[in-house]
Amino acid sequence: MLTAVDWLGVSVVVRWLLGWWLARHLIPLPQARLQHKPAVSVLIPARNEEATLNHLLEGLRTQTLQPLEVIVIDDHSSDHTADIAQAAAQLLPLQLVQPPPLPQGWCGKTWALHNGVQRSAGEVLVFLDADTEPAPGLLESLVAQQQRLGGLVSVQPFHRTERLYEQLSLLFNLVGLMAVPLGPRCGVAFGPAMATSREHYLRSGGHQAVANKVVEDWFLAHRYEQAGLPVSAFIGDHQIAYRMYPGGLGDLVVGFDKNFATAAGEVRWPWMLAVVLWLSGLFWAAWCLPASLLGWPLVGDPQPWRHAVIYGAYALQLLVITQRVGRFRWSPLVFSIPVLFFLGVFLMAIVNLERGSVQWKGRSVSTR
Repeated sequence: MLTAVDWLGVSVVVRWLLGWWLARHLIPLPQARLQHKPAVSVLIPARNEEATLNHLLEGLRTQTLQPLEVIVIDDHSSDHTADIAQAAAQLLPLQLVQPPPLPQGWCGKTWALHNGVQRSAGEVLVFLDADTEPAPGLLESLVAQQQRLGGLVSVQPFHRTERLYEQLSLLFNLVGLMAVPLGPRCGVAFGPAMATSREHYLRSGGHQAVANKVVEDWFLAHRYEQAGLPVSAFIGDHQIAYRMYPGGLGDLVVGFDKNFATAAGEVRWPWMLAVVLWLSGLFWAAWCLPASLLGWPLVGDPQPWRHAVIYGAYALQLLVITQRVGRFRWSPLVFSIPVLFFLGVFLMAIVNLERGSVQWKGRSVSTR
């Protein structure tokens, strides 16, 4: 008969295996041929993006599918974002749009994109965040999938990291992908890179229909489905990358904080349950190895070798899975540190949910 310790070990193994099951659907954006070469409008909302915008504009110059136009919407920046966009107009068919002041009931990004679409002429609309870095074939693959699948097609970029603090974002990147279904007609959208036909965009109600939503991509996906249009999502897997929150640890904390509560509320409960079970095993492993070594409170077998095996299994799993999600070097091996960071930001998100807002890029952003 299995003892309580044995049952505990079995439950940890089951939760570890659940992690592999959750990661099985990390489907990269397929490469496909265009049905025809459409007129493509690329729309880029940009607020204080002088450090990142050039990477995107340089990437657009080398695309195998050249856009009809590139529209940079300067979301009332206080830096040199507009100057960088105007300088790039010598090398790209680029126009700079500066929208009217932000009206009540709108978020900055939705207002910017709404105004950008009104100034665009393409039959296909591609929305790219200013910090994205597309490989040369990105537009062709993204537009080809939109032609094949219809509706809204999006891609979550590969997370490129440089500085030490960026390794702390390990779990946010991974959980955000494991907690949702991916692939054709999955019903999920990622805001950094999206493509849609103008016809389907207008049928959905566009950004005007999600004007006050902080995580506008999730709610835009709902609008497409309500209009009877498919919503598909993939991972970038080196076709498109970005460096999230290069402005420092504070930006990283607030950036994840502002999306945490709203996004969590949109996850379907079976997926949420599976992710919580997997995370519970990960948290257990993160605590038990140091606890067994340092004599901290511990339930179950105190022998360090057992907990070292469990810890090593989760570290190996994180190393393998994250290769397709982002460039995380040391954090999978010492995942106890990203676990503590994840829990800290989660608690901060709960506090800010009660407060009702956080400050982001000089604006008060609602967390409700």
